[in-house]
Amino acid sequence: MTRLVLIDGSSYLYRAFHALPPLTNAAGEPTGALFGVVNMLRATLKEKPDYVAFVVDAPGKTFRDDLYPDYKANRPPMPDELRAQVQPMCEIVHALGIDILRVDGVEADDVIGTLAVQAADAGMQVTISTGDKDFAQLVREPGAGGGSIALVNTMSGSRTESDAAVVEKFGVPAARIVDLLALMGDAIDNVPGVDKCGPKTAAKWLGQYGSLDGVIDNADAIKGKVGDNLRAALARLPLNRELVTIRTDVPVGRAPDTLRLRDPHVDELRVLYGRYGFNQALKELEAGSLAGDGAGLAAVAEREPARARGGGFVAAAVTPVAVDPALSVPGRYEAVTTIDQLEAWIATLRRAGSFAFDTETDSLDPMRATLVGLSFAAEPGHAAYVPFGHDYPGVPAQLDRTRALELLRPMLEDPGVRKLGQHGKYDLHVMRRHGVALAGYADDTLLQSFVLEAGSARHDLDSLARRHLGYETLKYEDLCGKGAKQIPFSQCALDDATRYAAEDADITLRLHRVLAPRLAAEPSLEHVYRQIEMPLVQVLQRIEANGVKVDMDELRRQSGDLSKRMLAAQQRATELAGRTFNLDSPKQLGALLFEELKLPALVKTPKGQPSTNEDALEAIADLHELPRVILEYRGLAKLRGTYTDKLPEMVNPDTGRLHTSYHQAGAATGRLSSSDPNLQNIPIRTDDGRRIRRAFVAPPGRKLVACDYSQIELRIMAHLSQDAGLLRAFESGADIHRATAAEVFARPLEEVTGNERRAAKAINFGLMYGMGAFGLARQLGIGRGQAQDYIALYFSRYPGVRDYMERTREQARERGYVETVSGRRLYLEYINARNQAQRAGAERAAINAPMQGTAADIIKRAMVAVDAWLGELGGAGGSSPALMILQVHDELVFEAEEAFVPVLLEEVGRRMVSAAQLSVPLVVDSGVGDNWDEAH
Repeated sequence: MTRLVLIDGSSYLYRAFHALPPLTNAAGEPTGALFGVVNMLRATLKEKPDYVAFVVDAPGKTFRDDLYPDYKANRPPMPDELRAQVQPMCEIVHALGIDILRVDGVEADDVIGTLAVQAADAGMQVTISTGDKDFAQLVREPGAGGGSIALVNTMSGSRTESDAAVVEKFGVPAARIVDLLALMGDAIDNVPGVDKCGPKTAAKWLGQYGSLDGVIDNADAIKGKVGDNLRAALARLPLNRELVTIRTDVPVGRAPDTLRLRDPHVDELRVLYGRYGFNQALKELEAGSLAGDGAGLAAVAEREPARARGGGFVAAAVTPVAVDPALSVPGRYEAVTTIDQLEAWIATLRRAGSFAFDTETDSLDPMRATLVGLSFAAEPGHAAYVPFGHDYPGVPAQLDRTRALELLRPMLEDPGVRKLGQHGKYDLHVMRRHGVALAGYADDTLLQSFVLEAGSARHDLDSLARRHLGYETLKYEDLCGKGAKQIPFSQCALDDATRYAAEDADITLRLHRVLAPRLAAEPSLEHVYRQIEMPLVQVLQRIEANGVKVDMDELRRQSGDLSKRMLAAQQRATELAGRTFNLDSPKQLGALLFEELKLPALVKTPKGQPSTNEDALEAIADLHELPRVILEYRGLAKLRGTYTDKLPEMVNPDTGRLHTSYHQAGAATGRLSSSDPNLQNIPIRTDDGRRIRRAFVAPPGRKLVACDYSQIELRIMAHLSQDAGLLRAFESGADIHRATAAEVFARPLEEVTGNERRAAKAINFGLMYGMGAFGLARQLGIGRGQAQDYIALYFSRYPGVRDYMERTREQARERGYVETVSGRRLYLEYINARNQAQRAGAERAAINAPMQGTAADIIKRAMVAVDAWLGELGGAGGSSPALMILQVHDELVFEAEEAFVPVLLEEVGRRMVSAAQLSVPLVVDSGVGDNWDEAH
């Protein structure tokens, strides 16, 4: 039997938009509705229909508007986020080989109704893919000619294909659905029904009186208020029936048998799926199958989640450009296992003048990894892998590592031959540890992507290939397995390893060919990339390699002390509870606090359950001692588990030092983050947190030196706002918080009290982070009205700050992004959102981001300048008179020979204050000590 599927595109687009969370692709484009429609299309195509049409509403009025001018009058305009997904939806539908139908003056429902009846009359099996109940009026069971009309809700997976199913669902047969809808009305289309008449009442009346006409004729017999409502609505019921009747005789211009499903445009789909992050669909496409598994939308979304929006920053809305098809097809890869091959490749790479390279190792830790092989690509689609560390039984002959590296060294150490990589800092570490000081590292696709699309969560090679090339890369797990069964790369078969490793270099080169022109088209972003991010790669590599010495005995002492205090907290908690319980069990703690002690549950989990997180315990800590004891216990446990117990395990056995890893693409504002260990999060506001820093020590004969920018974000605020009062305060060198208090509270500087200075400090920093009166009141412990008065006084004294804030909000609304002083862009997704809370959050981010981002740019410039000066001193590692060993927020930490400290302080301070030319002077506070805490 010939099968026709008619897809209610307009209905599904709206339903998917409201059913799914607000999703975006990596470029920040909205994809929630598109994601839902695509998955429903995949499910539809799995059924292998013969004919398909995707039907959408045409713009403009229809005959129903002529019948009833208020038809759909209460519908709001299509949201901008939804409108942005209409064209991509049409592109994907077309690429799937499906005809899109729009008929002017006619709703999609009527186009579908007409084609459905025509097709069923011709003996076709028709399926209407929709979630709209109105279509139940068209359901037709197979007749003598075999034709039928069924409904399928691809969102839920339900089917309605018989009159019995319609009755079960709506209480009336298909022939009475129009009458049912006329009585109920349709709030969505602004068709008023009988007041208080729902589906059960309407079905009861129709069952009793047979039809709408029968109900109208017997209206006087229906008693009570609902009868009065019916009689009041009698005059409009005939019009209602006409409005809710799906027409089956409109001029469509197409016959059902002209809607045959065409062959898909696979190349177009690959690019579109890659752009919008539809990973499962892309996987099926590459596997040669366009069909999904037919499951409901919720199940599909669970298997293939798109990136849900959060926070204030998103990726740049980079305009897609046409990609050379050669950049999206599989490449030719060669295993280099002879000296002749290697020398030929070296000659090729030198002639090219630039090439992509990648290392393959046996560890993710660059400070411990052993080199297994190298890959190179000098032109898209052609790459090589040089293996020398594969060690499985029967492995083919490989080049000797030492011999291969000696042949490669002149080229790798030649700064005139440009190298590019993806997260090349790792590769620089590996090559250095194998005796090669790689030079000429000129481009990094991770950083190109980050500068272009700072808000994107993913800048890894697989994601970039999918996003920019529509290319699905070979995954490490595909070669080496997962979990406990995963084998090291050195045991991967050479053919598979060649395909994987050479592809990495090849795709890196292809991505560079796409991303470099986009950067070049944005001079400010190109400046950030070339002058800040790329020079910083090798600086961070040297800082990480230098590492920092830790005092194991000090950490053991701190662990012992923390354990004793945790035990004391446990004992006190037991006393307060009157019984033993597991302090680490949220379930037991929740039962104790909220069921036994009857404390109020002021904070709830996303599922509506009482929360026992830190905020929840803080909210009730003044009501009972137990929450405060639990908070104390958790703080001690975190310090012990994260630092005092963990840090000794992370010391490198070869160097005897701790080597953190810094991430340039970790925060949208450009701030560096660190991991293994995360040194940015060591608490410094408590004595226990500061004690952790005492374990970071200088070797004998050397000192630790800490240089920290003083109030850098406030100084940036003064520069950006050009407020005369702030500029004057910083130029005079006054205590800015005391000066602010003197202005706000209208008293001489020397008479400012401690509480007034504290309030001024809270205002200074709070306004930078978008704090309102509520937040300020909470922080200072004052009334909201008083807090609002403080803010009003502040703005009256510093009007330039208020003007800057308003100017920044307006510019952000116009452009969708804000910029740092250096030109780094920070995109704001919700800056024009209709939701007030989302918009307010974006506005706060718009004000703060330029300050945070500029501070990040400044310290990065300082690091580059200081590193260049240290390089001029000569020496490496312990032989150098000074090493840069840590960067934390606005602070740089050095290890230096004691006699060299005065020189270091002067030279580093000079370079740090010269890292930016602001309207106010930059100030650096410095300290010296035997450990980090003393130096800070």
